[in-house]
Amino acid sequence: MKDTLELGRVTDRRPPFKYSALNRVWFSDTDAQGVVYYGRYLPYFDHARTEYHRHLGDVGLVGTEFVMRASEVEYLAPARFDDLIEAFVRVRRIGRTSVTYECAAYRLPDETLMAQASQTLVLVGGDHRPTPIPSAFRETVRSFEGEDLEA
Repeated sequence: MKDTLELGRVTDRRPPFKYSALNRVWFSDTDAQGVVYYGRYLPYFDHARTEYHRHLGDVGLVGTEFVMRASEVEYLAPARFDDLIEAFVRVRRIGRTSVTYECAAYRLPDETLMAQASQTLVLVGGDHRPTPIPSAFRETVRSFEGEDLEA
C-alpha cells in the first residue's frame, strides 16, 4: 500500500523553488527570548531536503549517503512558538561528488522570509569517501529543476 501522507509538496509559489515542506514551531524550538533558536532552522531545512529526495524517488543512491560539507545561513526575522514555517528547497548545482542546495524559510500566512541557506552535501559510499553522483540522480534532478539548475 502506497503511503499517501504528504509531508512536502511540489509548488510554484516561490520560483525558482519547486518544492517545500511545512514545519510547526514547537515550544522546544524556542530560546529564552521566546523566539526560534537559530540552530533549529537547520532541521527545518533538513526536513524539506529529505522530503524533496523522497519526492524524486529511487535515483540510484542506494548504498550511499549525503553528508554536510558546508552550510551558510542568513537569519532575517524571528519566528515564535506555534508559527507555521514553509521551508523551500531546491538543487542549485550538481558537482562531481557534491550537490548544492538553496533553502528558504517563510512564515505563513504573512509570507515573511525568516531565514535562507546554501548547503553543500557530499555523496559518500560505505567507506565514507566521496563517490561520484550517479547519472540517474543528475537526470532526475535536471528533469525536475529544469533551466534553474546551474550547469
